[in-house]
Amino acid sequence: MVHPVLRQEADGVIRPPESRLEEAVGLALAIDLQVVHAECARVNRPQPSTLLGSGTVEHLAALVEETEASLVILDHALSPVQQRNLERALKAKVIDRTGLILEIFGARARTREGMLQVELASLTYQKSRLVRSWTHLERQRGGFGFLGGPGESQLEIDRRLIGDRIIKIRKELDEVRRTRGLHRKARAKVPYPVVALVGYTNAGKSTLFNRLANADVFAKDLLFATLDPTMRQVTLPSGRKVILSDTVGFISDLPHGLVAAFRATLEEVDAADIILHVRDIAHPDTEAQRADVHEVMRDMGIDPDTDDRMIEVLNKIDVLDEGSRGAVLAQVARNPRAVALSARTGEGLDTLDRLLDLRMNAHRQVVDLTVGLGDGAALAWLYARGEVLERRDDEEAAHLHVAIDPADLARFEKRFQPARTS
Repeated sequence: MVHPVLRQEADGVIRPPESRLEEAVGLALAIDLQVVHAECARVNRPQPSTLLGSGTVEHLAALVEETEASLVILDHALSPVQQRNLERALKAKVIDRTGLILEIFGARARTREGMLQVELASLTYQKSRLVRSWTHLERQRGGFGFLGGPGESQLEIDRRLIGDRIIKIRKELDEVRRTRGLHRKARAKVPYPVVALVGYTNAGKSTLFNRLANADVFAKDLLFATLDPTMRQVTLPSGRKVILSDTVGFISDLPHGLVAAFRATLEEVDAADIILHVRDIAHPDTEAQRADVHEVMRDMGIDPDTDDRMIEVLNKIDVLDEGSRGAVLAQVARNPRAVALSARTGEGLDTLDRLLDLRMNAHRQVVDLTVGLGDGAALAWLYARGEVLERRDDEEAAHLHVAIDPADLARFEKRFQPARTS
């Protein structure tokens, strides 16, 4: 595993090269690769032929021979020519950061939508490269053939075949988007607000999801443990129901083609009523990770700094030392759009619940309604879609003090035509 440190990167990056290398190793471990050596390589002048300098290439070739490594991963984008030249010089398979991420996504995808999205990104990436035969798309192991396998020969796929397949996948993904749009319209009629979880990969989104939804979504200390979106209905302490949506984790230098390919998944975030940005506050690069997530969200047309749907969830406070923990809690106390918690232990979860309730009720209207005691359907409708703050019954009617969305109030009046007193 090699993380090239370009001169301009070394001067201006907010994340240390060693940390970037550690993240790259984590990506490799996420698909059970055995990393026998990892290092940062300074690149003063990127070479068009190999990216790395000749001395570094010779050093890596000796390491490959010494360790008998079969794969070299460069944590940087490589052109097809650079990849080919490095493979010849190192006498080993070479993939770049994009290829590694696509391999992980290919191994993780479970739903048809996820598989289509990964295949689209993979084919777009492969278009100008020497790749394996079409049979690799059928492998049960998942992934997209960048790492190779027994009995597979290196062939150049016909560009026309790739182009045809890309067109077909895009049509299928358009159908997925249309279906998602119909699902969103159906939810709007229920209507349950949608709370979307976003954040850097391995920030603890799935663990928090499981806590809130009492679910058993796969959650592990792995990069990209979650790929396909998961949705559950959750009841808040106030009794209000919401739909909780877990999404794929973001990462620095996410290939643009991948962002585009996963647009259908990320549309759930764009359509959410509340967005929870889950951060690993104990990670040494938490601020850099925050910046990476914000960058991707801006690419989606969401400004995290001004969008009032955003709530920052500072996760993993249970692993902080006393001084750092105090600083985080002081930071949260000054920010009404933030909450500190531990998804693993449940500490601070009640604060998040209250904040969600507060946000959900921010746009609600408080009205007094009178409903006949015999009109059970109307009463049930109000309890299901509004929050009954106070109720007083006489011999004929129930007099209710209700917090309810204006749209729901209009639906209620149209359907049940109650006597409204204020």
